[in-house]
Amino acid sequence: MTRVAIIGAGMTAFGQLWEKGLIDLAVEANNKALEDAGIGRKQIQALYCGNMSSGMFTKQEHVSSLIAGASGLSPIPSTRIEAACASGSAAIREGFLAIKSGLYDSVMVVGAEKMTDVSSTASTRILSAASSQEFEASIGATFPGLYALLARLHMHRFGTTEEQLAGVAVKNHMNALNNPYAHLRKKISVEDVLRSQKIADPIKLLDCAPVSDGAATVILASEKTAKSLTDTPVWIEASAQASDTISLHDRDDLTSLNASAVASREALRQARLENQDIDCLELHDCFTIAEILAIEDLGFVGKGKGGKFVEDGQTEIGGKIPVNPSGGLKAKGHPIGASGVAQAVESFWQLRGEAANNTNPARIMTHNVGGSGATAVVHIFGR
Repeated sequence: MTRVAIIGAGMTAFGQLWEKGLIDLAVEANNKALEDAGIGRKQIQALYCGNMSSGMFTKQEHVSSLIAGASGLSPIPSTRIEAACASGSAAIREGFLAIKSGLYDSVMVVGAEKMTDVSSTASTRILSAASSQEFEASIGATFPGLYALLARLHMHRFGTTEEQLAGVAVKNHMNALNNPYAHLRKKISVEDVLRSQKIADPIKLLDCAPVSDGAATVILASEKTAKSLTDTPVWIEASAQASDTISLHDRDDLTSLNASAVASREALRQARLENQDIDCLELHDCFTIAEILAIEDLGFVGKGKGGKFVEDGQTEIGGKIPVNPSGGLKAKGHPIGASGVAQAVESFWQLRGEAANNTNPARIMTHNVGGSGATAVVHIFGR
């Protein structure tokens, strides 16, 4: 089967983008990616759209066809992919598999979400649709509350501290300072995080990713097409996805997101690599505890040692394994459907030496989680 490459990428700024609608954002990212790839619209054979909840956020469903038409791509097949916060990475995986199978030579993958046109109360309610309605959302358990449960148990079992959680936020905000696309380009301190408003103890306001608008796009191509269009393709060396129960009470261990661990092992198996072969991580840090859980579940540090790993500076640029040089979801922003595609865009720029915070990697792993861990998608990208 053919190898699959990213040959072009584009994204909008992330933030509170009042003057732009969902389709405006998607078209902007699509146009940037087409220009970057040097490919014509007629060469795109299919479109995959990562989007969690356009119907509730903007009252617009059937967005895949709408984006295709607005982008000048009709009548190609256009499909919306929904996997909660992992929608963007799941869309990349579908595009990857379609090319890998030989069905297409070049496809576009866009992730987009417009979240700020509703109130914060409405946004929280919409996002809670990705948790169990019967056992969690119906009794008022929001995602900050669910991740607070994970954080509190991790702290109890392994001695993880609130200061270590805060260290994740401080590092990611520092990385976002140089990222012109980031939502929160503001330096913060551990004390700032600890003093910020409690949302669900021990989760505080500055432990949380912001509600953001934005879109990101990548162009995927077969090996033959990629080599005909660029001298610097970025190869998708692995694409893996795993699932878990949605309800936390059904899981065996709340200090680990098992879907992340399973997807990571499968991605490394596909690529015939070990953890030490990965030079950089773009991972899912919707809350600071999520980053600590992820570096453990992905196998880069032992279970329970993630907090100390962060405290020792090992996840900083220049550390043992740089984590979220883009600023991550925490500071770059988290427009749900776009987040996974934005991770791929950052990886593409990193591997071509074009990223704002260049870590000069040979391989990057991305990790995107749906909800509180019911879906996890892991990709490995290489030069």
